[in-house]
Amino acid sequence: MSYSGIVSRGGRPDVRELTGLLISKVSVGPMDNNAYLLECRETGERALVDAADDAATLLGLLGDGRLEQVVTTHRHRDHWQALDEVVTATGARTAAGRDDAEAIPGTTDTELTDGDRVRVGQVELEVVTLVGHTPGSVALLYRDPAGVPHLFTGDSLFPGGPGRTTNPKDFTSLMDDLEAKVFGRLPDTTWFYPGHGKDSTVGAERPHLTEWRDRGW
Repeated sequence: MSYSGIVSRGGRPDVRELTGLLISKVSVGPMDNNAYLLECRETGERALVDAADDAATLLGLLGDGRLEQVVTTHRHRDHWQALDEVVTATGARTAAGRDDAEAIPGTTDTELTDGDRVRVGQVELEVVTLVGHTPGSVALLYRDPAGVPHLFTGDSLFPGGPGRTTNPKDFTSLMDDLEAKVFGRLPDTTWFYPGHGKDSTVGAERPHLTEWRDRGW
């Protein structure tokens, strides 16, 4: 079956097979948060992007229980409510943006900054900081050898616009980062995976950048 990126709480995961990476997307919690299990196809090592909620669902994705790392995209509660339970069950290490780490319960083993690398077996993902939705929001960029980049954006970018901000300064910061680090350097074919709802591509959203700026925060 082809990947659609459409999932619902309690439903089956949607699985995407890339050259070196297997992506399993599920919806968890009352806010329909997306969580993404990333598995290196060569080594079987795994990382989870956002242990958001419904720990039983997330642990059920693992099969043999193996999980090396959990990356939390940002500090908001709905993105880490299952973190403690998942880490306790698996022994996984934790990572989050440096400027959000203190606001996430438990110990953050690795504090991420712009340009850092997160390894999942033989797969490497680049950390992209997108400041505005929260001070330490991070995205993860995987450049698939087949040529299409894949970006996990948390709540910083959705189909239809940037994530919520609470003042003009944060909105400008987020838009500046998105334009410079996402739309300014990634091709239209880039597929992105947000923290809630459906996926999209950079090309589908690019024509609306001026509209988003004009709309404001």
